[in-house]
Amino acid sequence: MMPRAIPRRLRAGAFLCAAAALCAVLALTGQIRLSEIVGVRSSARDPAKAAPRVHGSARSGRLVGALPQPSLVAVSHDAAGSEIDTANYASATLPGRGSFLVYLPPSYGRTIRRYPVLYLLHGMDQRDSSFLEMGLQGMLDRLIARRATPPLIAVMIQGGARRNYWRNHGSRRYESYVLEVQELVDRMLPTVPDRSGRAIAGYSMGGYGAMNIALGNPERFSVVESWLGVFFGLRGELRADRPLLSRMGLRAFLYGAASDEIADPSANAPFAAALRAAGASAESTVYAGGHTLETVHAHLEGMLAFAGRALAAAH
Repeated sequence: MMPRAIPRRLRAGAFLCAAAALCAVLALTGQIRLSEIVGVRSSARDPAKAAPRVHGSARSGRLVGALPQPSLVAVSHDAAGSEIDTANYASATLPGRGSFLVYLPPSYGRTIRRYPVLYLLHGMDQRDSSFLEMGLQGMLDRLIARRATPPLIAVMIQGGARRNYWRNHGSRRYESYVLEVQELVDRMLPTVPDRSGRAIAGYSMGGYGAMNIALGNPERFSVVESWLGVFFGLRGELRADRPLLSRMGLRAFLYGAASDEIADPSANAPFAAALRAAGASAESTVYAGGHTLETVHAHLEGMLAFAGRALAAAH
């Protein structure tokens, strides 16, 4: 698969419209106040404390059941020996089909081992292939070659068009879809089949999705990263997670961009502090740049290395 040119900007207008729709959904479900939407500080009680979700398998159950196992189709190899495959299947959680791309490391098929997995969620109006267009394959090849990260599998999930936020809402069950893909990957490939071997990350809307899914399913993921993401309505989820995070832990990295006019970069440090207060190990920073794929590309290798180190530390 030949990389295409990196689009110069994330879809600002689309993201703003979608963020407004997300806020409306969260407001209807009692997870966010108008003051949080417009950024007005308030000392009023946070209604996100109410009605926390039921976590993990007790809430979602096993999702693949008798779902036929999709086949992996090779798309490309590179000189280092890594491979990009694709899978397409009839989803049990979406109205249509699901699909994802898979990075298999150079050692795959030549050793008998189980691999940790990094799940990646793209932003609004982007595609799973955007990670390849940013150079993910070569970056992972280099990190693995110099032992900066262990050999791992990366799964780039194709989401739906526009306003899905990687959340469950009505017939758009995108959180369940991510968990469905995770279960399929564990069934299809020699993975480390527990939370210690799973990380989830994403950019823009995918950054929100990664954090939402990690906090909603803490028994499934031990590492989470949010790149240029937002955290609307997640503090109540985080409070509900305290007993689990204090016992199981969670490694997290959050970053924003100094010139980002869509995802407020000042939100990253407070949310990282809230994660630490709940028992997670969380880092945050603000980089130069705006809400663009160039910003994500500039820090992608470092974020891949963080995920790899965190997964290695769990074993």
